[in-house]
Formats: sequence, structure tokens, C-alpha cells
Amino acid sequence: MPRPRSESARQAVLEAMRAALSSSGYEAVTIEGLAEVAGVSKQTIYRWWPSKAAILGEALLEGELPGVELPMTDDLTADLRALFTVQDDGETVALARALIAVTATDPELGARLNERLAAPIREWTAERLTRGVAAGDVRADVDAGVVADELIALGSYAALLGVGMDAERVEKMSELVVRGIATC
Repeated sequence: MPRPRSESARQAVLEAMRAALSSSGYEAVTIEGLAEVAGVSKQTIYRWWPSKAAILGEALLEGELPGVELPMTDDLTADLRALFTVQDDGETVALARALIAVTATDPELGARLNERLAAPIREWTAERLTRGVAAGDVRADVDAGVVADELIALGSYAALLGVGMDAERVEKMSELVVRGIATC
């Protein structure tokens, strides 16, 4: 019969993951490093989590999320460019790939993570499109939830492939989205 989790040890591992993300980034995180910082054995970590991605998922569900400033200007295309650029820094790509792995192996955790992590983009999209409709730039029949899903999907697909979104790609994607939702 496996030993039950020690809540203090579990919290120490999750805190070690959050600290490692802040200081070194996801790619630099190792199970050995987490064990050392948390004061637990590697075996304890492997007994409780199947991968460092699973630890990341749990740490993000329970901890504070890093704040991301999303633009809100009068230029919809520029705001989309900035959104795609925010999604494309190396650390964000590494985190996104890890979260995709978590979702693939643990759909329930993946659904909870998606709900939490996608919320800021969904809220930004709803507000940005509401402003666009009021300004006459965006059609009133555009569904903000569908657009948010597409924006998230574009960033997730690039992360899954491990390819960056260079300036030309960001420009083309932004223009494509705007053409699809514009009033004229």
C-alpha cells in the first residue's frame, strides 16, 4: 500500500516548481533540482507525479499566475500583433508545450488548466471585440468566444510545433483575423 502524500512535502514541491519557473524557466527545471529545493527525494516526486509537466500543471492550478499585460489600443491589428508576440517568447512556448503534454496525458487536469489559463485571453478578446464593435471596426455578429479559441489555437499550434512566430507570420495572422471579423 503506497504511503499517503505529505501535504507539506507536496506544497514544498509545488512551491519549488513555481520558484524555478520564476528564476530559471521551465526548460531548466529538473526533478533533481525540485527534490533538492523541496527537501524531498526524487522517488517521492516520481511516486506522486508522472512528469515535471504534471507538477507544473498542479503548481499552476494552485498558485498565482504570472501577469501578462495584453494591449488595448485603438488599433485592433496592432493589439493582435502584440498578443501573438506575447505568446511567442521562448519561455511561453516551453510552458505551452508542457501544458499540451499535461493535457494529452491527463484530460481532466488539462481541462482545468485550460479553463484557468485561457480566461485572461478570453476576457481580453471579449473586451477588445466589444470596443471594436463600438468603434465600427468589428462586425456585431462576431462571437468573442470563437475568436478567443482561434487566438489560443494559433499560439498553441506554434508552441506544439516548437516554431516561433516571426514578425512576418505575426503580421499575416493578425491581418487574417482582422479580415475575418472586420465590418468591411
